[in-house]
Amino acid sequence: MNQTKTKAVAISGIFLALSIVTLFAATIVPGIELTLYALSSFYIAFVMIEISLSAGWIFYIASVLLALILVPNKSGLIPYVLIFGLYSIIKLYIEKSKKLPLAVEILLKLIFFNGMVALGVTIFGELFLGNIQVPDFALPVILIGAQIFFLAYDYIFTLVIGFYLRQRSKA
Repeated sequence: MNQTKTKAVAISGIFLALSIVTLFAATIVPGIELTLYALSSFYIAFVMIEISLSAGWIFYIASVLLALILVPNKSGLIPYVLIFGLYSIIKLYIEKSKKLPLAVEILLKLIFFNGMVALGVTIFGELFLGNIQVPDFALPVILIGAQIFFLAYDYIFTLVIGFYLRQRSKA
């Protein structure tokens, strides 16, 4: 195995271990789940920066499968599997075309987010909500809040990637 492949395996292994620890913590530490899911999604981006886009896909699949094996609370992994993990890859696809206007990028990201949320609610809504009824007036507030949260997450994600790239260039 040459040095490049060895480095790729080592980087992937380290980030995979960090990802599993973070996902495990997200399912057992109350109150900071979304922060830990976001942190887990950054590892995929780091792998794509260090290795390749295809390595990012492999890393995402490996992190999901390993988390499903090791993390006791399987339902706690749903946000990572449907939104946070995939978004790292989708974000790269959307942003790598420098020709898209910012408004189109944001629209595509929101379409992804809302599509995944709708899919999650459709498939797993009964599991989590059961007989809970959300008042009609609260639904628009929840939806608007979710959009704001997602856009803030995307902005922070961009800042983290920029910071990572600056630190990487110094090394």
